[in-house]
Amino acid sequence: MAKKKSYSDEFKRDAMRLQATSGKTVAAIERELGLSHNLLRQWKKRYQVDAETNELERSEIEQLKAELRQAKRELEIACQERDILKKTISIFSKETSK
Repeated sequence: MAKKKSYSDEFKRDAMRLQATSGKTVAAIERELGLSHNLLRQWKKRYQVDAETNELERSEIEQLKAELRQAKRELEIACQERDILKKTISIFSKETSK
């Protein structure tokens, strides 16, 4: 099984900037840089370059996805806590009614 290659944020940023400024197609840039098919497109969906800091950050959609995942986790925990409290109440109410 092939090992997944990892690219630095600087490389991703430079590749995205090259595609935006060179006028070349995404496929041509991917070939020149030795990237796999559609990898640059995936980076463009996931990341954006901050104009002020020139740093790579998650795109707005990716930030919203992360917030949604966090909210779902918190909801699951709250549901589990609620279920535990319901069971506890039912156990204690059975014991006091005897």
